[in-house]
Amino acid sequence: MTDHVRDLALLREADERLLHAAASLDNASLAAPSRLPGWSRGHVLAHLARNADALVNVLQGRPMYADGATRDADIERDASRALDVHLADVRNAAARFHHSAAVPADWTRTVALRNGVTDAAARVPFRRWIEVELHHVDLGLDRTLEDLSEEFTEREITFLADRFSGNASVPPLTLATPAGHTWRTGRTPDVGDGPADVVTGAAPDLLGWLAGRRDGSALEFASGPLPVLPPL
Repeated sequence: MTDHVRDLALLREADERLLHAAASLDNASLAAPSRLPGWSRGHVLAHLARNADALVNVLQGRPMYADGATRDADIERDASRALDVHLADVRNAAARFHHSAAVPADWTRTVALRNGVTDAAARVPFRRWIEVELHHVDLGLDRTLEDLSEEFTEREITFLADRFSGNASVPPLTLATPAGHTWRTGRTPDVGDGPADVVTGAAPDLLGWLAGRRDGSALEFASGPLPVLPPL
């Protein structure tokens, strides 16, 4: 069962790590490319602030974003701001999220996210934790996927494996680490299918491939080229 209180505490720690790292930037390095194609570091910080506000909307029963075009326009509008404005915005938006999450509520209720996705309210803090941890890595500063905690990495692999489960465009796969952790993902096998193909590698490399942060070249897959995963 998801422990949203613990996830909120872990999220606070991640918020502070990210803000401390981002404070090392200046306006010139803020405008430099991030590790996300087409996005500067300013785009990443703008997205983090607006995502926090969007998840406040989710917790309060409003649409996450007005629409996709508005979401993208807001990020583009805010990307070129000065560093001090970005830092204050990310911090204040994070505070608004934690304030909303502190309001007594039914955490078992179902909430609506983007593109018709629904989830239990209790998973929203973990979803925000994902945003903060992965986009901290995307800033290209002091943190890589290898620096993420074992707990976070394994939970995020589980989250992404579940996301691709049942997807007809992804073949049945078993994801495995040398330590023996395994996950199943991809479409439901047809009658007569053999065992699912196995993708093997270190947990950070599996996470990077599933999350679109790595090309999978460090992974072992005996069945030929790795499958192309649909966008998240």
